[in-house]
Amino acid sequence: MSDMQIQNVLQQMRALSQSGRVEGSMPATQQPTAPSEGGEFATALRDSLRSVNALQQEAKQVQTSFELGEANTSLPQVMVAMNKSSLAFEATNQVRNRLLSAYQEVMSMQV
Repeated sequence: MSDMQIQNVLQQMRALSQSGRVEGSMPATQQPTAPSEGGEFATALRDSLRSVNALQQEAKQVQTSFELGEANTSLPQVMVAMNKSSLAFEATNQVRNRLLSAYQEVMSMQV
């Protein structure tokens, strides 16, 4: 994934966390209040991780209902939910790798 794509994913994650439009995201009652000064990054990261977790839980729930033979769950629904959660996890993993690389670069700087 290129730097441009990673930046695009980060912008999308920020926009989704601010708008609260992610399917399977936290209920509105659990949305955090306005972040304090300096805590915006931590808040954005926490919200993004919660979003990814919610997508994974939703995918697992859809998969289980399909396996149990519920009539209102189709195979395409399962595949879409699984791909959504997989893509969200992969994007999160790429962001983590990028953050770790930046941290290591800062730590290797001489002061």
